[in-house]
Amino acid sequence: MDQTEEFLAATTSAVTRAEVALHEGDPAGRIAMWSRTEPLTLFGAGMNGRGWDQICGVFGLLGEQFSDCTSYENQIIAAEARGDLAYTVALEHTTASINGAAPTPYVLRATTIFRREDGAWKVVHRHGDPLPARFGTDPDGLGSALVGEGRT
Repeated sequence: MDQTEEFLAATTSAVTRAEVALHEGDPAGRIAMWSRTEPLTLFGAGMNGRGWDQICGVFGLLGEQFSDCTSYENQIIAAEARGDLAYTVALEHTTASINGAAPTPYVLRATTIFRREDGAWKVVHRHGDPLPARFGTDPDGLGSALVGEGRT
């Protein structure tokens, strides 16, 4: 198993468990996955933070807004691990309730950077934003659309 395969084996199911729990209203799993060592940054689909105090506060607010997660899939598009740094680029397919509304499906593009600390992979940066509806949910379609628009 190479470094990237070992990294994915160590993190993939933990990320899925943490995200499902967050979308059920419990941010504890996501909080546990994050480093407490600066620099830390979060560029979320709805809220941002820099430094642990701000980021932890964002996760608490997200936990208050989400409930009734009926599905979650972390579709990894690209990933790599080298030494003590790793990243994933993914499409996160989620159906959940936001602020008590009926569960609604949405897709986020998410880039997550991890740092190995004391043998465990910890998140140090996350950037997530909604996938524009015109691209659907197919990453190959997304790539083709960008190439077709001259924005590779």
